[in-house]
Amino acid sequence: MENTKQERILEIFFRGLRGEALSVQKLAEEYQVSTKSIGRDVNDLKMFLSNRRDLVGSTELQYSSQEKCYRLCIDGFLTNQQLFSLVKVMIGVRAFSREELMSLIESLKRFTTATDRPKLNELIRRELYHYTEIKHDCESVQEVLWKLANSITQRREISIEYYRMDRAWRNYRLRPASLMFADHYFYLIAYIIGRDPDKPIYFRVDRIKRITEHRKLFTTDAAHEFDEGLLRKRSLFMWPGQLRTIRFEFTGPSVQAVLDKLPTAKVIEREGNKYLLESEVYGDGIKMWLLSQGKWVKVVSPEEFVEEMRKLYLDQN
Repeated sequence: MENTKQERILEIFFRGLRGEALSVQKLAEEYQVSTKSIGRDVNDLKMFLSNRRDLVGSTELQYSSQEKCYRLCIDGFLTNQQLFSLVKVMIGVRAFSREELMSLIESLKRFTTATDRPKLNELIRRELYHYTEIKHDCESVQEVLWKLANSITQRREISIEYYRMDRAWRNYRLRPASLMFADHYFYLIAYIIGRDPDKPIYFRVDRIKRITEHRKLFTTDAAHEFDEGLLRKRSLFMWPGQLRTIRFEFTGPSVQAVLDKLPTAKVIEREGNKYLLESEVYGDGIKMWLLSQGKWVKVVSPEEFVEEMRKLYLDQN
């Protein structure tokens, strides 16, 4: 009987971890014991949690007189407001398949407070109703991300089978350097072996069909150590090209929107509603963004960049 009681207490504890409402009456009926036995189980659990603060923190069984049941409350659990905010972000980025997104949400829900959970479930259901995922060439974005993260940590050379932008199929042998997220997509930043060792290339993670890990490791020098925070500020458009400092005039309605878009941008001069801005940018994606601003933007330096923008503008018109 003692083993049965121990198993029952463990079951009750883990059911509490899953967020179940623990009714003494219902548990007694389910386990076919008296309510006094379940009451003693609950008291044993409360005593254990109270005596093991160093192990479990502020975890405790709290009684709700309104629900007439106990709930396991743990410091550090997500609140429903926090989870809903995370779900909004995950839905907005559209980076995961519906199945992966649902799995992520269900896993996170296990670590939320039980208060208002029906309301939370209804809000999530409404959000997911119109969810449209990005088309992926890989079976699981999460699985590919994890494999790449391990290869980067181990500094291991890899080969990938990859769909390019023009949908041509290619194989590449790479030295992976970093992972980033921008504009709905995860990107692998890597160096193609046998090509320019100082020019990193961006690969969309969802276009990687297969990864082969090789035994060969590469050194720290060859890995091109990244300051990922700085790289993220300078490289917003995931397009290869050189690092350069550009200056441009902006006369649009919101210079703050430009500063938000380009984290390295700063205002150098202001004359009325005309701003002179300077920004460090990496890659050629900045060109497309500047062109999208139309007459609000005029590039003023460096000279070669001004000429490149002029040619692009003429080509478009």
